[in-house]
Amino acid sequence: MSGWFWWMLVGILFIVGGVVALFNPFAATVTAERVAAWFFIFGGLLQVVAVFQVSGWGARIWALVLAAVFLWLGVSLLSNPLAGILTLTIVAAIMFLASGIAKIFFSFAVRGSGYFWAMLLSGAISVVLALMVFSNFPQSAAVLLGVLLAVELLSSGATLISYALYLRSGGDEQQGRMA
Repeated sequence: MSGWFWWMLVGILFIVGGVVALFNPFAATVTAERVAAWFFIFGGLLQVVAVFQVSGWGARIWALVLAAVFLWLGVSLLSNPLAGILTLTIVAAIMFLASGIAKIFFSFAVRGSGYFWAMLLSGAISVVLALMVFSNFPQSAAVLLGVLLAVELLSSGATLISYALYLRSGGDEQQGRMA
């Protein structure tokens, strides 16, 4: 089997995962919260290693503080998943809002170009999404992270499938080989 097949297979698995997440967004939300918790714990453990890798007391103290914060966040998310889901939903909404406002401001910097309307529309959509999450909070927390996970899986799956088709049609085979 050539490289394109594996990219296609992973892309199909991502799309199946995205569809499953869309059919059960609460379970996908809980899964996303758990994955975030474990990433914080893993990041905290890496920061503990960094304490012994850096030189200077300032850098060591900073690495130790980051390790403690990451580990605390991860354990907190694991020990209280409902609070974690609520918190991560608020963080996502704040990120949508900040991103949307930034895109709207940046759109005026490129006014007159072909990018203005696309950037302005993207910013407006981000702001509207943030307002939708805030206006329906905490009910939105039950499904938001799961829907975001589903959209990411579907988008990544489509990208991987298109890459596989590119490779199959004779695209750069060197990039398609898996290590």
